[in-house]
Amino acid sequence: MSMVDPKVFRNYDIRALVPELVDETSEYFGKVGSADAYQAPLTPEGVEEIGRGLAVFFNQPEVAIGYDARISGPAWAAALTRGFCREGVNVLNIGQSSTDMVYYASGKYNMPGVMITASHSPKELNGMKLVHPGAQVIGMGSGMEELRDLVISGKFGTGEKLGTERTKNILDEYVDHVMQFLPKPEEIKAFKIVADAGNGAGGIPSHKIFERLPQLSVTELFFNPDGTFPNHGPNPFERENIEILIEEVQNKNADFGVAWDGDADRVFFVDEKGNPISGDFITTLVARHFLNMYPGASIVYDLRASRAVKDWVSKLGGVPISERVGHSYIKKTMRANDAVFGGEVSGHYYFRDHFYADNGFIPLLAILQMLSETGMKMSELVASLGSYYISGEINSTVRSTQEVIDRIKITFSDAQQDFRDGITVEYPDWHFNVRPSANDPLVRLNLEAQSQIEMETKRDELLNLIRK
Repeated sequence: MSMVDPKVFRNYDIRALVPELVDETSEYFGKVGSADAYQAPLTPEGVEEIGRGLAVFFNQPEVAIGYDARISGPAWAAALTRGFCREGVNVLNIGQSSTDMVYYASGKYNMPGVMITASHSPKELNGMKLVHPGAQVIGMGSGMEELRDLVISGKFGTGEKLGTERTKNILDEYVDHVMQFLPKPEEIKAFKIVADAGNGAGGIPSHKIFERLPQLSVTELFFNPDGTFPNHGPNPFERENIEILIEEVQNKNADFGVAWDGDADRVFFVDEKGNPISGDFITTLVARHFLNMYPGASIVYDLRASRAVKDWVSKLGGVPISERVGHSYIKKTMRANDAVFGGEVSGHYYFRDHFYADNGFIPLLAILQMLSETGMKMSELVASLGSYYISGEINSTVRSTQEVIDRIKITFSDAQQDFRDGITVEYPDWHFNVRPSANDPLVRLNLEAQSQIEMETKRDELLNLIRK
């Protein structure tokens, strides 16, 4: 009987509770293995089983493995390595790293990759992000179901030949790769920046990147990896986790602030006043930047996004393409359309010349170049997009997500509707998306209108409908 609960295999990745990290202070205390637990537990023995299943699933001679700052990362990496080696697969261990470093290794060396991370989730969780050679993502609809069934069946290989493990520090070559997106680093102005790695993996590559830009004055916050996340949580898209960043930007009169989530594949910005900048607008700015270099290129964005993305891509002669939320869907659509760039509201940004994978550092380089070229302040750069009034993502716990979607479908039956991801409703002067969360028992609302008053009115109307 398999030691792996099939619930750990999710739409975009593997995610599970680490039982030994759950104590009486944890929100998960008393729920490990219970029928109503939303997160299933996974032990190192189960991780080893997944490694054996992945060896058969990948059917490749070598795989790259990395892990972020989480306490359980080294033990999981060792267990995963045992699983691969038992099935005769060699392991390239790149050690503690950011997720985009594993994507780089997969693309550069044309081998599968496994990043051990639970991204922005609490410290009691861990998981895996999986890619085929060339950083081609694995998710539901692109192999995750097959992997799940294989692992649960326990039908692995004979183990007649053992694989071996080798270690390699790829940090310098990875930074070389990222810096290619900034062809003239000497033209970047002497900005003052506050950067918050949140004790996650982001401090590993960002410190090296900043060394390549000595003209910058950088205040580095929480760059030492620490899986207990002692200073704040690993999700900078929650306001409570950027309060220190905002305060430091204001106190130091910095030009802007930047923060990464736990595995550094998402990046978040605040302007010189400490105002958070929505991922929609960073997507729009980076899209403008890449369309200046690649006129007429396709840009992919998630269907929650502000109309600023579509408006600017169209205005600049690019091809805007919307897609449902999730890296597996965005990357697949980018490859199909040879899109130069893709962005999500959640702060994931994808690049054709980074193997169509997400990267938390290339957007920073793009912002530095735009600020240097325009002479604008960060707030002025955002203001140059025009006036768009967005709600931000608002979560609601509900009895039934399908009942909510059905109510919305009926209530707004006169509008254009799209069901690729929850329900998207389009009117000429406002639009919204309501979708179930992939990670939590919630529905998420994103709404935009043409004025602040209209946005707030429509937002409250939708929340009443969702929560009734």
